[in-house]
Amino acid sequence: MPQIIAVSNQKGGVGKTTTTINLAAGLAMQGYRTLVVDLDPQGNATSGLGNDPREVVHGIYDLMLGQASFDDVVMETGVELLELLPAGPKLVGAEVELTGALARETKLARALEGLPQDIDFVLMDCPPSLGFLTINALTAANSVLIPVQAEYYALEGLGQLLRTMSEVKRALNPGLCREGLVITMHDSRNNLCRDVEKQLREVFSGEVFEAVIPRNVRLGEAPSFGLPILAYAPNCRGAQAYAALADELLDGHVLPESSQEIA
Repeated sequence: MPQIIAVSNQKGGVGKTTTTINLAAGLAMQGYRTLVVDLDPQGNATSGLGNDPREVVHGIYDLMLGQASFDDVVMETGVELLELLPAGPKLVGAEVELTGALARETKLARALEGLPQDIDFVLMDCPPSLGFLTINALTAANSVLIPVQAEYYALEGLGQLLRTMSEVKRALNPGLCREGLVITMHDSRNNLCRDVEKQLREVFSGEVFEAVIPRNVRLGEAPSFGLPILAYAPNCRGAQAYAALADELLDGHVLPESSQEIA
């Protein structure tokens, strides 16, 4: 069975999509069949991997509703062993359309039960909210990876996310764990960034990845070419940071029994 990781933080602009795409690429390049699930109606993970969300005929929404199979929905990317379940136009209205649906919080979990058994990792790019799609992701996931921007408001909203995770664990997904926090958009020359990193490592002792994602021009350019940074500019600092994050994940963070328990 694949390890399913939700990449979530309801605060926007913290690097969720960038982390999802590039961590997934790092895992694929190490020989692990990896699947990116784009759960954000904006479709940034879909476009960041070279596909136009507006042209998606069958997407993750269709798979969740049982209206399409995995083979109907899955898309190849520019990286070997890296595949995509894309967002599409239908995903925008998913929450409203499924308001009265039976067991609506488990739609995604049940859809992912039919994944090919040789998939090693599933990384889900969650929207910047704690709505229907994020709850579905937390219900389907083994663990949650939380990107946190190195800025003054880094801890803002984390409490709400952790409370939501605890509720999902209690009511819907008893096995849910915290994978950890990854610091993004870090500038080592900036005193504030260093202070935020120190604070995060103190508050979440043992849960913050050692790999830190820097502010990097190449990271911002790569999505416009539809490529992960490890394929677009493999020697830049951003690529090296995500390669290190993939190594660290593989070294033990990904296993549910070694992940941090949710209170």
